[in-house]
Amino acid sequence: MPSALRPVVAELANEEPAVVEIVPVEEPPVVMPVPRLGFFGSIRAALNWCFGVASLFVGLAVLAAIPVGQFLALGYLLEASGRVARSGRLRDGFIGVRTAAHFGGVAVAVLLMWLPLYFLSLQAEAAQIIDPNGRIARQWQGWLAALCVIGGFHATGALLRGGRFRHFLNPFNVPWLIARAKPSLYTEARDRLWATVVALQLPHYFWLGVRGFVGAFVWLAIPLLLLAQGHRAPALGVLGGLMLAAVVLYVPFLQVRFARDNRLRAYREFKQVRAAFRRAPLAFAFVLWVHLLFAIPLYILKIEVIPRDLVFLEGLMFLLFIFPARVLGGGAYARGTRRAVPRAWVSRWFGRLAVVPIVLAYVGVVFLSLHIGWKGVTGLYEQHAFLLPVPFVAWN
Repeated sequence: MPSALRPVVAELANEEPAVVEIVPVEEPPVVMPVPRLGFFGSIRAALNWCFGVASLFVGLAVLAAIPVGQFLALGYLLEASGRVARSGRLRDGFIGVRTAAHFGGVAVAVLLMWLPLYFLSLQAEAAQIIDPNGRIARQWQGWLAALCVIGGFHATGALLRGGRFRHFLNPFNVPWLIARAKPSLYTEARDRLWATVVALQLPHYFWLGVRGFVGAFVWLAIPLLLLAQGHRAPALGVLGGLMLAAVVLYVPFLQVRFARDNRLRAYREFKQVRAAFRRAPLAFAFVLWVHLLFAIPLYILKIEVIPRDLVFLEGLMFLLFIFPARVLGGGAYARGTRRAVPRAWVSRWFGRLAVVPIVLAYVGVVFLSLHIGWKGVTGLYEQHAFLLPVPFVAWN
């Protein structure tokens, strides 16, 4: 071998081999020609998208306040991070925004229709109190009953015509419904309703949420069990805190890997997570900061019992804090799997040291919640950063 090539060969021999992870890629969608919307059309599409995002968060907040619906909410968050991890595009994490905008428009239209009925009900109630069974009270009750019937038929016609907001503004929904009152109308409405429900993929999100919960809970159970004994046996509490600090380094990205591959076995593949971290250490450190930092303020809500009427607002707050962390986690993992070689050792060690403060702060807050939270030891297992968006409320 020529002497000039010997240093190059020796350097290549000592270089760490590249580890390229095979990432499942979804089938590319068929690209259809997009019509030009123009200036006002673009503004309308942007406003519709923003309204869809708001409607999506409201719908997920409602699910987060329901025991069974919590698995659907968790499944949606996992699916969002998994799609971003597969594609590398953050916008793919906003799933079903257009559908949410449609349902949100229906909810707003129904709410606007309900306001006159509410006003008439107040007047009818007041008339009934002043003159029970009097002529004025009977008139108000008659107007209320008539408006309820007409409003019901109007809303039914609007839903059958497509359920868009503009359909609720059409004053001829009742005549249209009467003219189309045929058996075929029921069959068509039934098929459209079934197609809409199937398109929501509720079983998929529920099953993904259940398995995502189980996989994360297996990692967290032992550290939390030991941490719960800290007030009785300080040594066990310290051991549990150290174990929890090590576990939270991996659980968010193990969940992303699980959602990306849709395999429960992915929770055992922490070596692959370490390899992805080595190829994107700064992105992983930033995401872990966001994930844990956004979860810490939610522990303030555990100090006192939250009234049931505020459960919806608590679920909405949870989503506003945790959803960005889930989407960014998918983006960081996609970044780590698409690079061929690890970053320089300086970047890797900086990423490792950068997460130490936030991890210690998170473990400290979790331990502190054991003593100041109204649920006590039970509150430790409500790890809303990784598990279910448990409502901070007493239901009994």
